[in-house]
Amino acid sequence: MLQMVSPLPFLRITAFVAALTLIPAMVYAEGTTIVGNVLGPEGPVYFDGNLYYVAWVSNTLSRWDGKTTTVLNHTPGCGHNGLVLTKRRTFLIACDDVHGAIIEVDLTGKQLRRWNTDSKGRKLDGGINDLVVTANGGVYATLSGPYADPPTAVVGKVFYLAPGSRQWVEVADDFNYANGIGVSPDQKTLYVSETVGNSIKKFTINKAGTLSNRSNFALLNLLVPNTVRSWWLGPDSMKIDANGNMYVAQWFGGRILKISPNRKLLHVFEIAAGTGTTNLAFGKAGSELYVTVVIDPNDPQAKGSIVRIPNDGL
Repeated sequence: MLQMVSPLPFLRITAFVAALTLIPAMVYAEGTTIVGNVLGPEGPVYFDGNLYYVAWVSNTLSRWDGKTTTVLNHTPGCGHNGLVLTKRRTFLIACDDVHGAIIEVDLTGKQLRRWNTDSKGRKLDGGINDLVVTANGGVYATLSGPYADPPTAVVGKVFYLAPGSRQWVEVADDFNYANGIGVSPDQKTLYVSETVGNSIKKFTINKAGTLSNRSNFALLNLLVPNTVRSWWLGPDSMKIDANGNMYVAQWFGGRILKISPNRKLLHVFEIAAGTGTTNLAFGKAGSELYVTVVIDPNDPQAKGSIVRIPNDGL
């Protein structure tokens, strides 16, 4: 997700409605709000019947058990923005504060470890945005860079934590705001959202976890019409299903895009709860989606909610 620093003026393009005939399988997803009044909702993880999520404005990790919400972790200055469950049944939290960090906590939210630097001792300045765990227990993380209008710094990176290692190694750089990240089911391809570039990049994952064969996977404005004029309309966080289909949240877009491995737009979920969609999680064998959404991306408090919608794109 994109960490809000100050409200930014953007112009909505109402004429966009006329272009919707170009989009297949459009669904206006009313959904069910399961958690409201979240300040900066992001990073949903559905695990063992519970939904875990983070919030970057309130600096919290919380658990929703189907009835009540419990705050598990509050770390001031972190800017909780991404969340993954490790093979060790712990959580890694992406801290997207300008002085970035990665925090490991147990299932109760107790901090076990914190990384403030990479393997070369360089600070994670710019903020860690998102993470993904591979089948062998390795983890990739994105460093985004400052959220400003207009964006000027191109400092986005990808780091890798090998199984059993305690150091994050830089494996890719030069991203125009690196954001969401995902791995293909066969573990051979890594996808990275480049938000300001409005594109998704792909890499070959090598045996040691290093990356090669950087290439373009998708340019979002060639798949769907832009909803606003904004540097920040591009792809946010993503999840990939068992068939390799990518579900991409579009910040300032108010929707989730489902894209096939061969780059075809399969489905568009229009989210009614807000225009700042940030992330999603699969629930109940993929039959439903938990979507984190901010009502208005211009809101510096990023007030939002988590909604549950049917995965009609199956």
